[in-house]
Amino acid sequence: MLRFENILFLWGLGIIPVLIIIFMLLMIRKKQRLQKLGEFRLILNMIPDVSLARQIVKFIFYSYALFFLILGIANLQTGSKMQEVKRNGADIMLCLDVSNSMMAEDLKPNRLERAKQAIEKMIDKLEGDRIGMIVFAGDAYVQLPITTDYGAAKLFLGSISPGMVPTQGTAIGAAIEKALGAFGKDEGKNKAIVIITDGENHEDDAIKLAEEADKNDISIHTIGIGSDAGVPIPIYQNGVPAGYRKDREGNTVITKLNDQLLKEIAGETNGVYVKASNADVGLGAVLNKIAELDKKEIESKRYTDYEDQFQWFIGAALLFLLIEFFINEKVNAWFRRLKLFETK
Repeated sequence: MLRFENILFLWGLGIIPVLIIIFMLLMIRKKQRLQKLGEFRLILNMIPDVSLARQIVKFIFYSYALFFLILGIANLQTGSKMQEVKRNGADIMLCLDVSNSMMAEDLKPNRLERAKQAIEKMIDKLEGDRIGMIVFAGDAYVQLPITTDYGAAKLFLGSISPGMVPTQGTAIGAAIEKALGAFGKDEGKNKAIVIITDGENHEDDAIKLAEEADKNDISIHTIGIGSDAGVPIPIYQNGVPAGYRKDREGNTVITKLNDQLLKEIAGETNGVYVKASNADVGLGAVLNKIAELDKKEIESKRYTDYEDQFQWFIGAALLFLLIEFFINEKVNAWFRRLKLFETK
């Protein structure tokens, strides 16, 4: 098992491509200046002490040193001891709507991003519960099988986007059906489905599948995300706003919250319905309801001890810095005399 203790420092790797671009621009500018004085190769022969190749080699070693230094600061750790851990918790399947309507901006920055932010905070509050994720639009897919690995849950959450479900629409029933199958055949009143959507169901009979969940003692909690008045759905091209979605007649499509359906789905299983707002998406109220479930003992294996590996990366960084330090940008006199002696 590998992990970085200070994973945020990995963002520092982004500075390396920037430095490469700056270095290339400086080298091009230096070459252009020399070309103004005459033929490039002739000018280089007139300044034999200068070595552009050595400058490039020095920069390469410097870049490697910076790369390993950042990895060292992030501190890669390897799991060295695995233990079986027992905990009491519930099984929670999160069903997140990723249809185009979730890009509406009545919640900031948009419905989908606001929901993802709230889910991340919810994951931070979990203690002993298992969590899984399902994304749905015109169809539903298991994004993350049920697990106690909260780090993996955050990782998968960050990759969720509208483009990951090819069929557009809002099939809430399909999401419930996938969630029911994802729980497996374990019995017990410790399972809950949380659906986050604007409720514009176009595909199936979600109420019927909610009744099926109730028969299996699985509660469904719904969070309505959106406004009652409705807003247009923006279109983006290369991250830049490019108008709003229109129907076949050329009219701007307006998406609004269908809270009546979501209330009915939650009511079928004695779950709760919460209307999201910019201040509070409502996952806190859902967690409070889930806390009332009969928790079961969950057994899982996890690494409890980790060993630091930063010293290998810091050592490599120092080695490359040392090599870079001893490479002179200019050709030394001894090497130049040796070269002249060989030509004679």
